[in-house]
Amino acid sequence: MAILNILNYPDDRLRIQAKPVEEIDAGIVQLVDDMFETMYKAPGVGLAATQVNVHKRVIVIDISEDKSRPLTLINPEILEKEGIQSIDEGCLSVPGIYEPVERAQRIRVKALNKQGETFEMEAEELLAVCIQHEMDHLQGKLFVDYLSQLKRHRIRKKMQKQQKMAM
Repeated sequence: MAILNILNYPDDRLRIQAKPVEEIDAGIVQLVDDMFETMYKAPGVGLAATQVNVHKRVIVIDISEDKSRPLTLINPEILEKEGIQSIDEGCLSVPGIYEPVERAQRIRVKALNKQGETFEMEAEELLAVCIQHEMDHLQGKLFVDYLSQLKRHRIRKKMQKQQKMAM
């Protein structure tokens, strides 16, 4: 397994739309394993392949405290949405920034697992938010896109300043 490099906002590669996975082969299985390792080390609760510059429809999530409930979603689709909730969201690609975002409170999602089996599941609250947040990444969308233009501008400047200081 390997730790992958996470792209940081405002990197344009975060805006690339991911393509569906045609076949779950050894490369996809390795990608999933590497994404989990990267997410846990970061540390985070969700990671989309787009964030590691792989533009395939792959998401990994684990909202458990003890890293005991890894969830892989390949080619995910939201089938139903219900309710509205607002939770402070953060993102591994926008480190240190947390802002409230409105999302569906409950969703029903269909996806493939790492073994290539189709499954459906219902998710609510934090898990629902994580799935929607990561699925946005697959569309080239970030949580900052839900914020005002002024907040986005301030966050962009802050991220650019941090990147310059890190060089």
